[in-house]
Amino acid sequence: MKYDFLDTELLARLVAIPLESRTSMIGNVAGRHRSPHRGSSVEFAEYRKYVPGDDTRRLDWKAYARSDRYYIKEFEADTNLRAYFVVDSSGSMNFSSGDHTTKIDFARKIAAALSYLIVNQGDSAGLSCCNEKIHLEIPPSRRAAQLQTIFDSLQKLEPTGDTGLVDALHQIAEKIQQRALVIILSDLFADTEALGDALQHLRFRKHDIAVFHLLDPQEVEFHFERPHRFVDLEDSTTVIAEPNLIADEYHAALNQFLNKVESKCHDVYADYHLFQTSANYEEIVSNFITTRLHSKR
Repeated sequence: MKYDFLDTELLARLVAIPLESRTSMIGNVAGRHRSPHRGSSVEFAEYRKYVPGDDTRRLDWKAYARSDRYYIKEFEADTNLRAYFVVDSSGSMNFSSGDHTTKIDFARKIAAALSYLIVNQGDSAGLSCCNEKIHLEIPPSRRAAQLQTIFDSLQKLEPTGDTGLVDALHQIAEKIQQRALVIILSDLFADTEALGDALQHLRFRKHDIAVFHLLDPQEVEFHFERPHRFVDLEDSTTVIAEPNLIADEYHAALNQFLNKVESKCHDVYADYHLFQTSANYEEIVSNFITTRLHSKR
């Protein structure tokens, strides 16, 4: 099946660049990501004193010669990455202005590209799509067939109704038993305090959080030349207004909203990115991958 949101040429250009977690992961297969547990990979971590029962093959005899004491060399144990894509499928994600793509289509492209790269490098990817009624969940898997399952679900996704993002994030925080990379793609039109609580829940569970905050250019610029009837795509309420009379108030409210969202993300050390749907999504994906290579904690 052909997927309109999948750019094979882009994937071919990016496939050699690994996508890494900024925090230690816990997995069940050997991989390239750091684990909080000690093991015997090639990267030295630290010394600790020998205790009876330790593997004597890991004794450092040079350290013994210097100190006349037995020390064990410990290494970072590498493991596999689990990535969970959380795609907001509320009605507001179906908005687009002019020739720009809808926010949901933009989210599809990013989620599809990153999930492909993650599974291709031997790690696991899963998907959660949410509005107030539906919370579709595809558990993370590293099997090749997982990609078709994710792509089919993204293809069928039809945004409608109110946002269920906050509840979905709480559910994910409770259900994911092991540390994961949680990638959120949404316009984040939710109560900012409740959103902050959900992000704190994920942080408490020691997940690595990345947020793609997606907005249409018109939502940012609010450029209209005549009175308009504005329709809420989530609850269908309408407002007729003269944009020129409310533009200043709108921009002030928007800036307050964006500042609050960014602050909530920074409070939990989330990897926060604000994008308009007019942006080049190849640059978004490639920059996201490359910057994470240099931002491990």
